[in-house]
Amino acid sequence: MKKLLIILVCLPLIGFGQNINIPDANFKAYLVGNSSINTNGDSEIQVSEASSFNGEINCYNMNISDLSGVESFTDLTNLTCSNNQLTSIDLSYNTALTSLNCGNNQLTSIDVSGATALSFLRVSENQLTILDVSTNTALTYLYCLYNQLINLDLRNGNNININYVSLSENPNLFCINVDDDSYSNVNWINIDPQSYFSNNCSGTTNIEEHTTNKELLKVTDLLGRETKLTNQPLLYIYDDGTVEKRIVIE
Repeated sequence: MKKLLIILVCLPLIGFGQNINIPDANFKAYLVGNSSINTNGDSEIQVSEASSFNGEINCYNMNISDLSGVESFTDLTNLTCSNNQLTSIDLSYNTALTSLNCGNNQLTSIDVSGATALSFLRVSENQLTILDVSTNTALTYLYCLYNQLINLDLRNGNNININYVSLSENPNLFCINVDDDSYSNVNWINIDPQSYFSNNCSGTTNIEEHTTNKELLKVTDLLGRETKLTNQPLLYIYDDGTVEKRIVIE
């Protein structure tokens, strides 16, 4: 009986001390060296330490290529991992995350589907071809410049509360899925000339029809003078009589 009791008492301790697998040495070194995360000061990060942490991970410019292990930080609120060597990020388990800056990596895929509290997202200067923020209903700021997007879904049912969107320098992005194309045309002006908003981007046919039937004639400033200058309000005038007001920030 005594032996049985000893085993039962030790079982919870075994689970409590389970270490997280963090394959990237640089990422692990950062986490282990952060006393707010590594509270017991050993050479590993335990599941209990990760799950109880509700602050910020800032591993900017640390030559990190793999963020595996971050999924255990379920109460993580802020993540800055810009200027690294990341090619993919899975944050589908980080439900408390409110701010993410992963710009200037080599990202080809990112999953933020579970980050429903996310309000700030910066994924600029990557290699993303697809971005889906349709589950991120708290989103208010989106920076996605300098990527290779061909598919962008912004239909989160709450577009009217997105204060700022920047999508320019995505030369392959044509149709952008949004809640209300009329609203987006008025309020989201930082897009490339070939890009346009739609309530339902159904594929290549719509893109070809749009680009064939709508040709950019000229770009002028607010006084009607043709210009190539950026960082100011501009008027894009098309051959079908439509005029779009945009600001291209470089």
